[in-house]
Amino acid sequence: MSPAFTGTGTLLRFALRRDRIRLPAWIAALWLLTVASVASFAGTYPTAADRAQLAATLDSPAMLAVSGPRGYLADYTYGAMTAHQLLGFVTVFAGLMSALTVVRHTRAEEEKGRAELLRSSVVGRHAQLTAALVLAAAASLLLGVLLWLSLPALGPAGLTFSGSLLYGAGHAAAGLVFAGVAAVAAQLTPFARGATGLASAAIGLSYVLRAAGDAGGTAATAALSWLTPTGWIQRTYAYVADRWWPLLLCAALAAATMAAAYALSDRRDVGAGLRPPRRGRTTASGALTRPLGFALRLQRGVLAGFAAGMLVFGLMYGSVLGEAEEMIADNERLRRTIEDLGGGVAESFASAIMSMLAIVAACLSVLAVLRARAEETARRAEPVLATALSRARWAGSHLAVALAGGTAVMLLGGFGFGVAGALTAGGTGPDPGLDTGLLWRLTSASLAYAPALWVISGLTLLLFGWLPRLSAAAWLLPAYAFVTVYLGELIDMPDPLAWLSPLGHVPRVPAAGLTWTPLLVMTALAAALCCAGLAGFRRRDLHTP
Repeated sequence: MSPAFTGTGTLLRFALRRDRIRLPAWIAALWLLTVASVASFAGTYPTAADRAQLAATLDSPAMLAVSGPRGYLADYTYGAMTAHQLLGFVTVFAGLMSALTVVRHTRAEEEKGRAELLRSSVVGRHAQLTAALVLAAAASLLLGVLLWLSLPALGPAGLTFSGSLLYGAGHAAAGLVFAGVAAVAAQLTPFARGATGLASAAIGLSYVLRAAGDAGGTAATAALSWLTPTGWIQRTYAYVADRWWPLLLCAALAAATMAAAYALSDRRDVGAGLRPPRRGRTTASGALTRPLGFALRLQRGVLAGFAAGMLVFGLMYGSVLGEAEEMIADNERLRRTIEDLGGGVAESFASAIMSMLAIVAACLSVLAVLRARAEETARRAEPVLATALSRARWAGSHLAVALAGGTAVMLLGGFGFGVAGALTAGGTGPDPGLDTGLLWRLTSASLAYAPALWVISGLTLLLFGWLPRLSAAAWLLPAYAFVTVYLGELIDMPDPLAWLSPLGHVPRVPAAGLTWTPLLVMTALAAALCCAGLAGFRRRDLHTP
């Protein structure tokens, strides 16, 4: 082995030891999401006529943007339905899993100073990057193999063995491509958050270009889908045509990005990035001299990213609101589900989307509170707290960003959903194409989720204050909410299990009427949790690695 790769095996075993819980959780969640969704298709669309009706409903620009290309709709078997509705969506998360893994074991290690310590021993220059790429590739391949072996065993017609092999290979390809993209991003910026942001932006751009290409309907716009790995993977047409050659494009891009990452790593010092950090002002603004202003400055990139993502998410799903009734017109099971929610079809569909928006906002709430833990472990909190600044004000500033930021991005997502939904639903207001009443109902309904977000922020702060080494367990809160919201209906989850999540106590607005009691109770609980978390932080020592 070249000296540049010396120690790769040891670092790989160390990375496996560190991610022994994180990666299995990622793989299990993506596998369970796929299997549960596929298992529900047979009960929801039992006949060929039901599937044909669904295919006709999906044959519109808005629905194709959300799901995938029109080529799957000609013969809408269970296999075609699986690839059409899930392949583009789940591969995004498979790519995110790989990107986060690569950044965690490369740029984050350099930022914390551990990479320099390791490189001072018998460790080659490329060993750490190679170990991270091998780990991400192994996780992606394992996910692909699990999908390949499990989907044919579910039984619905159309889930062929060869199609499942291609379906699983698409997920592995997505993981490899975005592992390479993350490796390049890790060379450009000196900060782990910057590398994660660049890789996440690439994943989001890939999905948006694919959606625009599938929705366009012209040759010029369809070409957009061929500019992205997500578009290549969906155009394998797994279970329909079983085309393998688009995955060669993914393999070529993965190889190119990984080779570029190795080349770029030779052109920089350990801990530095090829793109130097922007020089700050010679004097700080008045806001930076206050805890809240400084916390906002630290988290402004995350807030901006979540705000943009929530707005796009809301606009995309709002654009299909006008077609919700057609989607369930001939499906008895879906009609019963809508009747259980209460309200009209549009309102019931909106309540389901609001829950998904709330899960994304909950991720921001957790991330904003855990920024305080990141500052503590990076030893940046200690010199700040050595001044006259109290611990409560310092931690409270990050808590305020979580409380206000989570609420703001939830409101922005609801506004985007309301604007697009009101335009597609039509109306009789001053503008005949805009249902202003629906716009107001959808936007205001998003605020009903604010108390649940505050409870999640309070629980995260409680862990940070009393059990700082277990702070990362706060990510189980949005993860469990996703299971209850997205998979609850598919697996008939009992109501008591759904109530364990704060989101399970939010009234199903706008489908149902607004009930103030659970919102007031959650607000009081959030206040108590926040006070308890701050009290715990005041009583303990600072913990640094």
